[in-house]
Amino acid sequence: MILTWLGRAALYVCFLGALGGFVEQALAIRRRRASRALWWAGLSVAGIAAAIGVMEFALITHNFSLAYVAENNATFTPLLYSITGLWSALEGSLMLWVLLQTAITFGVLIYYRRDKAEAVVGWATMVLFAIGAFFTLLMMGPADPFLHNAAHVLQGAGPNALLQDNPLVAVHPPLLYLGFVGFSVPFAFAIAMLITGRVHERWPFEQRRWTVLAWGALSLGIVLGAWWSYQVLGWGGFWGWDPVENAALLPWLTATAYIHSVIVQDRRGLFRVWNLSLAIATFALTILGTFFTRSGVLVSVHAFSSSTLGPLLIGLFFVVVVLGAGLLAWRGDRLRAPVGVDHPLSREGLFVANNILFVGFAIVVLLGTVFPLLYQAINGTQVTVGSPYFASVAAPMSVVLLILMAIAPLVSWRSADAKVLWGRMRVSAWSALAAVVILLGLHVRRPVEVVAVFLSVLAAGAALRTLRGSLVAAMRRGSWRSVLRSPSTGGMIVHLGVVILALGIVTSTTYVRRSEVTLATGQSTVVDGQLVSFSGFRNITDPLETATQLRVDVDGHRLWPAVTTFNGRGGTTVGTPAIDSNLARDVYVTFDAVGGNGNTSGAQVENNLPSGSVVLGVTVEPLLAWLWLGGVIIGLGSAMTFFRRRYGDEAGA
Repeated sequence: MILTWLGRAALYVCFLGALGGFVEQALAIRRRRASRALWWAGLSVAGIAAAIGVMEFALITHNFSLAYVAENNATFTPLLYSITGLWSALEGSLMLWVLLQTAITFGVLIYYRRDKAEAVVGWATMVLFAIGAFFTLLMMGPADPFLHNAAHVLQGAGPNALLQDNPLVAVHPPLLYLGFVGFSVPFAFAIAMLITGRVHERWPFEQRRWTVLAWGALSLGIVLGAWWSYQVLGWGGFWGWDPVENAALLPWLTATAYIHSVIVQDRRGLFRVWNLSLAIATFALTILGTFFTRSGVLVSVHAFSSSTLGPLLIGLFFVVVVLGAGLLAWRGDRLRAPVGVDHPLSREGLFVANNILFVGFAIVVLLGTVFPLLYQAINGTQVTVGSPYFASVAAPMSVVLLILMAIAPLVSWRSADAKVLWGRMRVSAWSALAAVVILLGLHVRRPVEVVAVFLSVLAAGAALRTLRGSLVAAMRRGSWRSVLRSPSTGGMIVHLGVVILALGIVTSTTYVRRSEVTLATGQSTVVDGQLVSFSGFRNITDPLETATQLRVDVDGHRLWPAVTTFNGRGGTTVGTPAIDSNLARDVYVTFDAVGGNGNTSGAQVENNLPSGSVVLGVTVEPLLAWLWLGGVIIGLGSAMTFFRRRYGDEAGA
């Protein structure tokens, strides 16, 4: 019981800090004095950190007096997966959410300590405190992580098998949560700007920094989630348009639109209503995605089990939408821009196209995700929206995106001059044509690959030209650090990451080769130019798992695909693929079936196979590693954009 008392007491401290900070900010605004809310924010962080400390102690020591530990941990659970057990189920994941929310609130107060008397900062931090208090209340009520386990048990159920089979579980969820929680900052400042009426100052562009931080974390989290899916689920793919995958993609799309369009507001004073709407919509979509994953309304390998949080989360979603729409309507007169877009092919005109592209695709994804729920509610029968629906829109969208990335950084503001544009993109255009000629010489004829390479080289050329301009300017100033401080440097590195990622996706999906081969011990075969050899079985037994592994060599590299039965949770059996990866290609091997003397493996048994033979699934995917590399580069560029100098310092640079 002592862990229950300690954990709940820590949650009460966290809630007290959030509530106290909210009240302190309200009083500071009313009395027009500087706020002392930083102390309350620190108290809130300390409270949730203490609660997490109690839970981690219980997980690491396998203290089953807590029901959460008994349900998601076991004595044989390795240390890493005991630690990550914190976010392996609903209640613990909320603790991580609140930790990030309170830490970001504390960080915002530290960052804007010079502006602590500003009404915009005061109202924004009030909103952040309110969000932290809401999620803390969930843990003090229907999602209590510190429920006492009345039954005296010596062994727990252990984590879900898929959550103890790959170390990416240690980084993928925290990055996703950081992205979701990070979008609360631009939302809070959007609400604050609308309440105070100060919509014409530096605040919109200032919030781009925080949006980029959240966007970069979410981008990297999505890519690592795709990598986790690729390595664990055994199907050889990385994105299946699963509803929970879509829930993470939706705020990413609207945030991408915001990051670009807010630049136009800073330079031209345009898109004020649009940008505030995007900031509000992005946070609203994170709440909607949280509802999808934590209410049980969606069936997904990524979703949590059903809970009673659904009505509360959907209620918060509607509060966010109604509050945002009401304030936008109230401040409509102040938000009108004094100028318009001068030319459709100017830089601001292309940013409009960019926004239409991302928001339009977000609507398509949202409709495809929500439609099965609405159909079931109305007709009582289940229906699914498959990958072809999403892919039919994603493919042309990707082409238009690469075109915009190739042109937008090179065109001028307010006007369009074809001669100037050609002069700026001439080198990259000839380079792109040369790349196409090389592809044709290598007998690459598929239009999708040729178009993708052509546009990718164009887009990379535009990014490199912009980076070269920053480098030349830095050399003239004699300050290399100014390259890193330039607002365009991080953005262009992100563009390069997107280009690399796009090439990896297009090439790997266009030229993927999937085969099933039957091999007896000692036999070899060639699959798409890769020599695959099977040498025999190996049984592995330890307290965590029982596995039958196959000794397979791919071009001399030893792989161990397996079928693994994890102890706990009824002895869940999963396939464990093995991957030989390099920058040129991935060879993905799965243990699909066994015949004769292999019955102990737990794989599918094929009676018509010769004794000692196995069926291997072999998938060859070229350039797939470029997808993961592109994701890392995107994360790096996003971090550089966040840590550049503040708005006022840049303006004077």
